[in-house]
Parts: sequence; structure tokens; C-alpha cells
Amino acid sequence: MKICFLVGDLNRFGGIERVSTMVANGLAERNYDVSILSIENGESPFFDLDDNIDIDSLSKSNSKFIYRLPKIVSGIRKYTKENNVDILVTVDTFSVIFTIPALIGLNVKNFAWEHFDFNNNFNKKSRHIFRKLAARYCTKIIVLTEKDKKNWIRSTNHKNQIVSIPNPNSFDCGFNINDVDKNTKVVLAVGRLSHLKGFDMLLDAWSKVMKEVPDWYLKIVGDGEEMTHLDHIIKEKNIENVELVGSVHDVKPYYEEAEIFCLSSRLEGFGMVLLEAFEFGLPIVSFNCEVGPAEVLDGTESILVPPNNTSELATALVKLINDKSLRKHIGARTKHKSKLYSKNNIVDEWEKQLSSSIGE
Repeated sequence: MKICFLVGDLNRFGGIERVSTMVANGLAERNYDVSILSIENGESPFFDLDDNIDIDSLSKSNSKFIYRLPKIVSGIRKYTKENNVDILVTVDTFSVIFTIPALIGLNVKNFAWEHFDFNNNFNKKSRHIFRKLAARYCTKIIVLTEKDKKNWIRSTNHKNQIVSIPNPNSFDCGFNINDVDKNTKVVLAVGRLSHLKGFDMLLDAWSKVMKEVPDWYLKIVGDGEEMTHLDHIIKEKNIENVELVGSVHDVKPYYEEAEIFCLSSRLEGFGMVLLEAFEFGLPIVSFNCEVGPAEVLDGTESILVPPNNTSELATALVKLINDKSLRKHIGARTKHKSKLYSKNNIVDEWEKQLSSSIGE
């Protein structure tokens, strides 16, 4: 079985690229014939790939999207035919605008892999159009949560199977929360510095936290378009004990150091960083986004607060900071739940869906 993942740009450092690489590696390790095709760039993957995975790129052009569309469609069609692709996994339903016409008349199964919740359109109504096209014409839709699966079923005239497969945990550190007695006094947040990730709200909450526990520190790991804005907020409000770490190749030491993890997103499709925090046995405080955190955190007793409510976020952080036994208790539960999201378990689910589609 030949499986090809179509991504935007494999060179990028991001959650989508990371999880796509992990699933591709997992399938290659099970002797599937796997390739990854980038729409542009992709010759220097940021994340490590299995040696048996082939990579290729359609275009390095910076020309306007509308002029590139026919070229991308024809390139995908040519690639799938020449490489005898059985299943094309379209990473991001936006890209079905290319893959649906590219696969007309070909015996190629088209999986659409959605990484954002159905109601998240990034202010682009066209995203809902692409999702409806995917539900109508793709072989399967892979979503990340059961709640989002229900959103898809309710909101689309779906013809094909919509399946929920969560993301795998990107770490396997063997860390045991009960073996370590930390006293680092660090709250950690990780993610792209974008408006959707809500780090501006986290800083607002932290300015309140600092009044209660001035000896604790906040570290925000990640880079993005909001870096300058966040730095301005810190200076303008004179927020102390906070560090914008920037992008790092190895985030593991920051998880090992932290005592609490905080997710402040306005919207989430899943919350990959929550799984990473699980593996390190971290207690978690998170906004209760419409999709993602509540389902992922279920059963861990982590603290969910109303969306965008920075006062509640600050209160929850102070509560955990002042209660070491509660941190230990929640951390043990997050570590236990991390097993559900092991790479082997998630690749098992992918393998079931891939194998079953060949006979359809």
C-alpha cells in the first residue's frame, strides 16, 4: 500500500508538521510505503523523518495563489499516477481544492485530515466551503475529537465516513511524577505566538498572579507574529518574572523544569501541547475552548476556566501554585492518561482506517 501525505511545507516548525511527521514515521516503521509531498518547499524537513520516507515538492513559486492552482492540481495528479499512490492524505481540508480535481478518474482514496475544529474558519468563510466539499467527495475525514466529529456530522451533508483519531503524544520520556520533588516555581506555556493562542490574555492573567505569588516565573516557548506585541505588553504593564523564550528545537527541558502548564488559547482544534504536558506529569490550567481541551483533559481533574476570562485563569493558577499536593495529584492523573495517546496506539487507529478503505 502506497500512502502519500500532502502538506503545505514540510520545512515549517509547527504542530501540524510535527504530528504529520509522527504518523508518517509510525506507518513507515510498520513497513508501509510512505511519502510526503509538499505544495512548496519541503526539501529540508524541520522534524526527523524515517529514512524510508520519500519527500518531494510541487512548487517553490511565490506567484499568486490563483495562478498556481492549475499547476498544483496537475502536479498532484502527475505525482500520484507516477508513484502509484493508493491513499492520499490531505493534511488540512483547505487543500481539497487541489486534491478533489486532481484525483478525478483515478483509483486513489482521498483522506482529508482536519486539524482545527469545524467552527474555526480563521475569518475565512471559504473554509466551510472546503469542509463541505471534503465531506461530500473525500473517502474519509479524520478529525481530532469526538465533539468535532459531531459538529461535522451535524453541519455537513456528509456522504462518507467521518472518523475521530486524536493526535499522538510527541514525547516518550519515561518520566514519573512521583519520583521527582520539584521546586522550580515555573509555569510553562508553549505554542505559536499568534492571536489564536491567547498569550496576550495569559500575560494579563500573569500580571494578577504576580501580586499573589511574586516568586513564581512564567516561561512562554514559541515564536510568531505576536512576539513584538507581547514584548510590548510586558514592558507597558511592567509584568515581572516572565520570559518569552522564542523558538527552540528541543522543548523537552522546559517541560522537565515546569511545575504547571497553562493553555490560554482562544480556539483549539485539539491542543497538542496538552499531551506533551501529560507525558511530563504536569498539572494543567486551561481555557475551556469550544473544542479540544475539555475532551483531552477529561478524567485528569485539570482545571478548566471559562473562555477568555483572565481573572478566572489567574485565580486557577494561584490555586495550583499554593497547593503542592493538588499539583501532585493532578500531575499523576495527566501522566496516567498520556498512555492513551502513545504513538503506537494512534498509529494503530490510522492503520485500521487505511486498511479498511482499500476494500471500499
